[in-house]
Amino acid sequence: MSQITESAIVKAWQEMRRSNLVTEDGEPVSVVYPGRVNRDQGPDLLDAVIRTGAGLVKGDIEVHARSSEWQSHHHHRDPVYNRVILHVVLRRDTSPLTELQNQVAVPVLALGRHFTGETSVAGDSSAVAGLPCREACQQNQAAVLARLDDAGEERFRGKANNFREQLAQQAPDQVLYEAVMEALGYTKNQRSFRELARRLPFRTLESAARDARADGEALLRLQALLFGTAGLLPSQRSLSECDSDCVMELERLWASLPPCSVMSVTDWNLCRLRPGNFPTRRLAAMSYLVLRYREKGLADEVQAKIADSLVEPAHRELEKMFTVNTAGYWVGHFDFGTPVNSRPTLLGAERAAEIVVNAALPFVDAAAQTSVAAKAREIYRRYPRLAANALERHMAGQLNLERGAVNSACRQQGLLHIYKTRCSQGECGACPLASAETVPSPGGSQSR
Repeated sequence: MSQITESAIVKAWQEMRRSNLVTEDGEPVSVVYPGRVNRDQGPDLLDAVIRTGAGLVKGDIEVHARSSEWQSHHHHRDPVYNRVILHVVLRRDTSPLTELQNQVAVPVLALGRHFTGETSVAGDSSAVAGLPCREACQQNQAAVLARLDDAGEERFRGKANNFREQLAQQAPDQVLYEAVMEALGYTKNQRSFRELARRLPFRTLESAARDARADGEALLRLQALLFGTAGLLPSQRSLSECDSDCVMELERLWASLPPCSVMSVTDWNLCRLRPGNFPTRRLAAMSYLVLRYREKGLADEVQAKIADSLVEPAHRELEKMFTVNTAGYWVGHFDFGTPVNSRPTLLGAERAAEIVVNAALPFVDAAAQTSVAAKAREIYRRYPRLAANALERHMAGQLNLERGAVNSACRQQGLLHIYKTRCSQGECGACPLASAETVPSPGGSQSR
């Protein structure tokens, strides 16, 4: 048993659809949703759902061979692990409860008595066996894919309705600007980018760009505002890089501005990011977008582009609206004083497509006239698939979908919608995919 690896314990946990589990302090536990494998920093499994005597509990799972590894790995000092709801181990060699960094105690579940060694360690541990949706997909994949399309449409409508609520309170440019900023933040910095957009409104940036005498001056003003309000300038982070003319001018411009509400560097996640995704490069990209659309405004430009485009090739034109190339300092740096191989693209087509699908199209559905809104919905339905992310790959593995089955952005959004509203909420019984096996297949026969 001592040779059993953590990956084997993770796999055993994912395949354990049991209701007769008992934690080390005597609390009954059943697995509703085992969570998805985390291949980044933090707990081993994310968004799990368990049922205890107190009802449904949602959060993350950390796995170890021995419970004492929680402290030897210093998780008790790391707030990243504060969403852990259950410490799953092979053998307990400490107290029956594990204390998080925030001093909350969570139960320990020792799988030694349940783990027989029959679970294979081979294969992809991201697949979750025994779920009704997986069985339904094996019986009738075509019906499951149709339900995913419906879920993608539902996700789009939800985003559009959210934009309508925001538009009742804020100007269109600010609403779209906040959504674009959030998309620039990816998963790790979404909240930080949205907070920055609230502290530094679009109208402030737009005014700074219009008041400049030339584009170069406008860019520096915009970047000084963005970096300074974010708290990411070298002087705000005690970085030594200040000898570049560009950086020195940014510092000078920021120092000349009146005091404002500045974020802290601790508000940003700067660990384990690809150079191209670093917040400073994304903020530089936003400066170019503000400069590009400073005359008519971002919202009007996006609506006009959709109104003037044909549905089928519209996605290419919309992606061009958000693609940003650069010159000068940010070609060779991903942060102040940190060089990187030449990267002339600050915002490439892949991330631009994410912005179009998640922000621009549902925004236009909410903000534009009826005919333009209808065109935005049709563009969404026909939008080609985007680059796959970890969550999509997890769901495709969970359903055991055939390669190429997720062939549109709408279907990808459907996978995300099902995960966020059903899987991670413990709503397996209400999931539309679970009943897809009873829907007649395209050939007319009905699955069991």
